[in-house]
Amino acid sequence: MIEVIEYDDRSSSEEAVRAVERLAVQDKVDFILPPWGTGFNLAIAPLMDKFGYPQLAVTAVTDMAPKFVQRWKKSFWFLGGGSDYSKALAEILGSAHKSGQINNKVAVVSVADGFGIDLIKSARPAFKEAGLELVFDKTYPLGTKDFNSLLTEAKTSGADTFVAFSYPPGTFGMAKQSKVLGFNPKVMYLGVGVGFPVFTKIMGPDVAGVMSLGGVDPNSQDFKDYAARHTAATTNSPDFWASSVTYASLQTLQQAIERVGLDRDAVAKEISTGEFDTILGKIKLEDNQLRKLWWTGQWQDGSFAAVSPNSRDGASSVVIPKPEWSQ
Repeated sequence: MIEVIEYDDRSSSEEAVRAVERLAVQDKVDFILPPWGTGFNLAIAPLMDKFGYPQLAVTAVTDMAPKFVQRWKKSFWFLGGGSDYSKALAEILGSAHKSGQINNKVAVVSVADGFGIDLIKSARPAFKEAGLELVFDKTYPLGTKDFNSLLTEAKTSGADTFVAFSYPPGTFGMAKQSKVLGFNPKVMYLGVGVGFPVFTKIMGPDVAGVMSLGGVDPNSQDFKDYAARHTAATTNSPDFWASSVTYASLQTLQQAIERVGLDRDAVAKEISTGEFDTILGKIKLEDNQLRKLWWTGQWQDGSFAAVSPNSRDGASSVVIPKPEWSQ
């Protein structure tokens, strides 16, 4: 039997840090699973390193991962960096512009937090290199609920493409408010939350064509089987980006423990160097990072299908322009 001790971080990084310290010092647990989000994983990383726990930073997107693995040698980064996602998007947009599907103007908004900062920082040079012009570039504070002014400015910017590097509340808010404003760009790329099943409930048929980070191979039997188990266990479907990667990270931890026992140093070494059978296929980390990932997804025919890298088996073809909003 496995004893699970759980604390609510109350969506506060300070609470997450206190919980990690309590788990390590007071509860003396064998392993600590990570919180959700880039900022939270960065907040707990020094403590996880101090107490010698492997950290599966699986819902953290950061270009600093190569440096972090040198600083925190038991940290493992499973979701890539901002530049991976922004370069993939820039490549899609650049190709669409060259083929005459869209103009070269892009409007971007980004949340003023770790995730948004990382993405926009890498997107600016990536868009420029792809021959795209950033005609609107604004940040917004975490917790913003009214996006009407930002969306109105983006609508009048002349851009065929709207990009938001956003967390779920902002993603959902901008999607709904865009429909109200009649803002229907040829390309709409929103941030975290687009791949969540709840997004389809929020947008209905208007999910079609919306792009974001991640995606899945909709024909993967491993993903279908995992989704069925997830739904049976929780009554909710998994998301179409980090859920399967998170599950794969737990399979990695399980197999490492089965091979070397509960010694945390040995487990960390095994995760760093071993190969593991997961729902993503066989994975082997490179410098404590998972690099074989889907960078861009798009809602197509009821599934959030991976469209980049388009050279990978299982990739779908991107659809541009997206359909008009329904009335």
